[in-house]
Amino acid sequence: MPGFGDIVQKAFYLGVGLASYAGEKAGGKLAELRSQVQKLADEMVAKGEMTTDEARRFVEDMMKQAQQPQSSGADTEKTPPAEPRRIEILEDDEEPTVKNSATNDDDDVGGLRDQVQKLQEELKRLQRNE
Repeated sequence: MPGFGDIVQKAFYLGVGLASYAGEKAGGKLAELRSQVQKLADEMVAKGEMTTDEARRFVEDMMKQAQQPQSSGADTEKTPPAEPRRIEILEDDEEPTVKNSATNDDDDVGGLRDQVQKLQEELKRLQRNE
């Protein structure tokens, strides 16, 4: 029966092997990508859409971009707000205002109902005029 040390050693070697394999695969993909980008740049130079210097910079930029780690959005993710953002329907001549979350909700609901009713009346009036 293998000891704990043997299991740890095998796990370590497995990790190293997987990392090595992943590195080889990534290197192969990068070489393939470089080849494809170079072909695209060569075609654009042949068509006169790009100079050779621009093509060289294009290939270099694409390779730098491909080698940068992909961000999963976790570092740019913002913390969610405590409550949903309030949306206020404005008349054409009104200026937007930011409402405090501590305002009375009954007033907000009543005001929203009034605005919705006004909008429905305006919609009906516009539909009759068509």
